[in-house]
Amino acid sequence: MFNPKQHGFPQERIIPTEADSIYRKAEVLGWVHDENASLMGGVSGNAGLFATAADLAKLIQMYMNMGIYDGKRYISEKTMREFTRVQYPDNDNRRGLGFDKPYLNNAEKPLAEAYPNPEVSPASFGHSGFTGTFVWADSVNELVFVFLSNRVYPSRTHTAIYDLNIRPALMQVFYQAE
Repeated sequence: MFNPKQHGFPQERIIPTEADSIYRKAEVLGWVHDENASLMGGVSGNAGLFATAADLAKLIQMYMNMGIYDGKRYISEKTMREFTRVQYPDNDNRRGLGFDKPYLNNAEKPLAEAYPNPEVSPASFGHSGFTGTFVWADSVNELVFVFLSNRVYPSRTHTAIYDLNIRPALMQVFYQAE
């Protein structure tokens, strides 16, 4: 949900996001981390949603099923196909509408240079967040990947999640499992 503290979500179940020394000058807890979304009251299309791994897995499964979850259609297939296709391949732009896509020549790259991993199918898509969260859907390989983390606690200067290539390496474990 957006703004879990305002909806009575128990504070002891909310993990702090950052000890913010720049913008809020306080520990960010139960409030959107993204400064722009914060200025919009905590609800914005670019950031601010708090969720569990189980709920994210359901959402990503619905996306992977082209808008259907548990037998019910929530988004049209036409909309999902449009949002998950590479929009400007002629410009070497791998992005979909609202979703990341693999690099256009992804399968040829080593793990350290691929996005998100060299083994994902070209049909796959997902999203990564500033705080380190990552979700990916790959219908060809029948894989939904949800990685919840918080690389910005206590400080946004932490970059080990990127420097150590943790998310792509973990994804590879699942792709190579038999």
